[in-house]
Amino acid sequence: MFQKLKTHQFLFEELVKRDFKKKYKGTVLGMAWSILSPLLMLLVMKLVFTQFFGRNTPHYTTYLFCGNLVFNFFSESSNQGMSSLLGNAGIFTKVNVPKYLFLFAKNVQCLINFGLTLGVFFVFCILDRITFTWRFILLIYPIVCLVLFNIGVGLILSALYVFFRDMQYLWRVCTQIIMYMSAIFYQVDNYSTHIQRLFLLNPVYVYIKYFRVIVIDAVVPSLAFHLLMAAYALIAVGIGSLIYKKFNHRFLYYV
Repeated sequence: MFQKLKTHQFLFEELVKRDFKKKYKGTVLGMAWSILSPLLMLLVMKLVFTQFFGRNTPHYTTYLFCGNLVFNFFSESSNQGMSSLLGNAGIFTKVNVPKYLFLFAKNVQCLINFGLTLGVFFVFCILDRITFTWRFILLIYPIVCLVLFNIGVGLILSALYVFFRDMQYLWRVCTQIIMYMSAIFYQVDNYSTHIQRLFLLNPVYVYIKYFRVIVIDAVVPSLAFHLLMAAYALIAVGIGSLIYKKFNHRFLYYV
């Protein structure tokens, strides 16, 4: 895989540049929307939910931002990745290139947006009087796991979208369900232990929780929690890779 990426490095770089420019083409603020969009969403959620869920929640702004940051990265990557094959059918039907190259390019573009928003997140942590500790370095781990998980989900969705165009509408519903089940604006501590464990079945919630535990609680999660995050990422990539390998040649007949 890495050898093929190196062979098609120029095409890969051009795809990333194209996708990044295309996203903000025709807009006045351009790349600034990468920062403004999540900030505006954060502001709306803070105004709406503070009175209901944030009264007794320490550092509620940071709590919200953690949820928004991780979920938006997942949502954008999965939605962009879903259309990566069909959106580039004009290229891979004429040129023999690895089809996952287009998905990787989409994910790199989303990762750049995430990186810009992450910088703003750290500024908000300072304003919210969050104490920066050495544990912040560990945030690299959930980010890597989340990138792999996004790639895996993107592989699955992009393949399904080629065969079932209704997938785009179904995924919108699924994304909404995942958002409400990720405890972005509410806490799960008031639920029973059994219910709290059920939340761990949601990979997005697991990545969000890791961010919150490190940033707000300044505590390193258990080894089991680290393994759970890695398992979700590897399972998603494994399933997505198998689907691509099995249907690689059939994609050409459906685009």
